[in-house]
Amino acid sequence: MEIQKFVVDDRDEGLRVDVYLSNQLDHVSRSFIQKLIEQGNVMINGSKEKLKKYKVQENDEIAVEIPDPEILKIEPENIPIDIVYEDDDVIVVNKPQGMVVHPAPGNYHGTLVNALLYHCKTLSSINGVIRPGIVHRIDKDTSGLLMVAKNDRAHRCLAEQLKEHSINRIYIALVHGNIKEERGTINAPIGRHPVDRLKMAVVAKNGKEAVTHFAVLKRFHDYTLIQAKLETGRTHQIRVHMAYMHHPLVGDPVYGIKKEKFHIEGQALHAQTLGFVHPSTGQYMEFYAELPPYFTKIIKIIENISGQR
Repeated sequence: MEIQKFVVDDRDEGLRVDVYLSNQLDHVSRSFIQKLIEQGNVMINGSKEKLKKYKVQENDEIAVEIPDPEILKIEPENIPIDIVYEDDDVIVVNKPQGMVVHPAPGNYHGTLVNALLYHCKTLSSINGVIRPGIVHRIDKDTSGLLMVAKNDRAHRCLAEQLKEHSINRIYIALVHGNIKEERGTINAPIGRHPVDRLKMAVVAKNGKEAVTHFAVLKRFHDYTLIQAKLETGRTHQIRVHMAYMHHPLVGDPVYGIKKEKFHIEGQALHAQTLGFVHPSTGQYMEFYAELPPYFTKIIKIIENISGQR
């Protein structure tokens, strides 16, 4: 049983308790928090009574008892994966669009982790049975490079590089509209959407620092091909930032345009370049993954529409 404690400050006064806690515990869903409240796992100022619609006040002391996670056995599966690099510490994979990185409730099979367990036999244990070896993630419908740690020492080293923003992560994205600037930086905090808890958004309150650098690669009539470099790594960061700039990603089912011309399964976003310092040798290593067929196909269609080559 894990116990988390919080003291409400004036900025959060008036939020309903489940909303407040979902902001504080961003790895836990709001529905799970509501279930904890119903089960008596949340106390405010020592009381568990009448908390369902309670709105927090400044200096409220909140304690949350989070039950130990259900012990799950994630099975290795013989799923083909595109391995770009591998040694005793690290494996770099070019993940296809449509593949989930790690198991989650209701989706315990067919993930990259299932495939890695079959191929590698052992992965780092830091993130537990659900996310063994996973240092960072990319969305299901984002393709491209992902680094995975084979042991805990390598995992800690790579995680520290992520924390220090020293890992080179460059994405290619196709966005709606014509971006006028040649390059720019989006510095806008990202947090849970205040209304739709399944989405992220640029928020002034309870947001975490998020910085994306972008550069225009090519302009089409109604679209722009960009390179986006992550300085931070918030959930859906590039997708949220480009939508915030009124240039949502083509095909994005969450933050994009509803009536999309291109019938693709998800956003046109590809993690093309990944660079990091090797945890054992101390040498900088950089990897590159060509744009996958789904992405190049869309570009050709747009070139034909706009008369560009």
